[in-house]
Amino acid sequence: MISRTGGRAVGRYVAPVTRAAIALLTLLAAGPPHRLTAQGEAGEPGKATYDKWCAECHGTTGAGDGSAAPFMLPRPRDFTRALYQIRTTASGELPTDRDIQRAVDEGMPGTAMPGWKTELSDRERRDVITYIKAFSRFFDGAAPQPLDFGKAPGRSADGLAEGRRVYEQLECFKCHGDQGRGDGPSAPTLTDDWDHPIRAANLHKPWTFNGGGTVEQIYRRIRTGLDGTPMPSYSDALAAGLVTEEQLWRVAQYVRSLGPEESPPRVRDVFRAVRLEGELPTGPDDGAWAGVEGFYVPLVGQIIRKPRWFAPRVDAVWVQAVHDGRRLALRLAWDDPSKSPDPLWQESTDRMAAAVTDVDGPVPTGQSGDRFHVQFPLRLTDGMERPYFLGGDARRPVYDWRWSSAPDRLEEGTATGLDRFNAAPGGPQVTHAAVYDQGQWRLQLTRVLVPADSAAALTFVEGRAIPVAFFAADGSDGEVGLRGSVSAWYAVYLDVPTPVSAFVTPLVAVLLTAGFGIMVLWRAQRRGRAAARPHAEGS
Repeated sequence: MISRTGGRAVGRYVAPVTRAAIALLTLLAAGPPHRLTAQGEAGEPGKATYDKWCAECHGTTGAGDGSAAPFMLPRPRDFTRALYQIRTTASGELPTDRDIQRAVDEGMPGTAMPGWKTELSDRERRDVITYIKAFSRFFDGAAPQPLDFGKAPGRSADGLAEGRRVYEQLECFKCHGDQGRGDGPSAPTLTDDWDHPIRAANLHKPWTFNGGGTVEQIYRRIRTGLDGTPMPSYSDALAAGLVTEEQLWRVAQYVRSLGPEESPPRVRDVFRAVRLEGELPTGPDDGAWAGVEGFYVPLVGQIIRKPRWFAPRVDAVWVQAVHDGRRLALRLAWDDPSKSPDPLWQESTDRMAAAVTDVDGPVPTGQSGDRFHVQFPLRLTDGMERPYFLGGDARRPVYDWRWSSAPDRLEEGTATGLDRFNAAPGGPQVTHAAVYDQGQWRLQLTRVLVPADSAAALTFVEGRAIPVAFFAADGSDGEVGLRGSVSAWYAVYLDVPTPVSAFVTPLVAVLLTAGFGIMVLWRAQRRGRAAARPHAEGS
């Protein structure tokens, strides 16, 4: 049987010439899209739904070439090749109808494919599945059969340690990195079967996994692979006795343990800057940060101002904040597989520039430093209005902290747009310390609450929610200038010291109550002794 995977998911060790031959034979065997005439009939079930909701991305002929496709990475599915990533069937086989329905219902996390369960009726979804299957003759054969995945063993510390050991044995780190952040040595060279750049999954973000982020769903991907991508199936290793079924389950459990229990993390509008009585942390890896709650802030591609960016590398930042009544310290941590600029990522940079649409001009192929901006309103107001989140404007400028990695420096000033920045005279009052390690940047920013020049910088006020927004850019991903990812406005609340009266008043109440009780008992005892004295004297 000819595999539809182009040789990639069937085995990583097939020679390139053989892979190309298999791909050519596959296309010849598939022939033109099946039932093309029938698809042109307006009354065919599923066509109207497909044309309205699916064709813009997947194309009118199902070839994954809709008008929106050039803006997307990964690209939309090409239904004519019947090559599906998310399946319960073996590598190289077709998905079951339930597999396709699951993707239609729930979408594809980590891609632009949304879930349609709440938007389309059951009948519409069934009809559209029938319609997209008609784009390929491969579905004319016998119905595919799902694999038997068994049941996960109980989770334990020893089991997670075994999962880590097998993760190394199977060399998962080559793509996903030693700590699982998608920064392995092979990560810069990864492409799909269409030669588009593809990013190794960041295992710390299970809510972005293709096919879902539960232990069971991760295990299925390990067994089936992701056809059309570099992710292989390990069912062959299982059949050859190189690993056991339990060991593969342990890998799935280990991978899931890398991400937070709450998946995706809860997003809050306001996060606390905890008041510390002792010294502030001296850097982003200071142990004092371990006990401070982190807040998850999602970031999305900047697609408002040209040049827009539809393929951001940084999609979130974890924020921690503390203050001591005199200074505020922020700790920012975000995942980035490269410490830019990095020559090892040049191939990835070139592929990204070629793959992403240049509707707003060519994407640069030269690398630059990584960047991170923290912006606040220049003035606090009592109203709800905020400056424009893309760096403010002339009417409402922002107070901006701008860090870059090459060279490692921080600028402080005001901005009236992401591309219009005026550095503060005399240099920044903000101090910083940055650490890059295992696919993650960690940055601490510290400043006094009351600046030397309150006209040029914001005064941080205790007991008040202060708006804050973020901008990030990966210098090895073509993200220069306005290209990058942005957040909405959030707020940081500086804890106020607990008033002494808050402790004294309850304490006084307790003491008064106890004293009153003691006095009542003492008087009762005196009355008792006085009443007993005449009886004693009469006797």
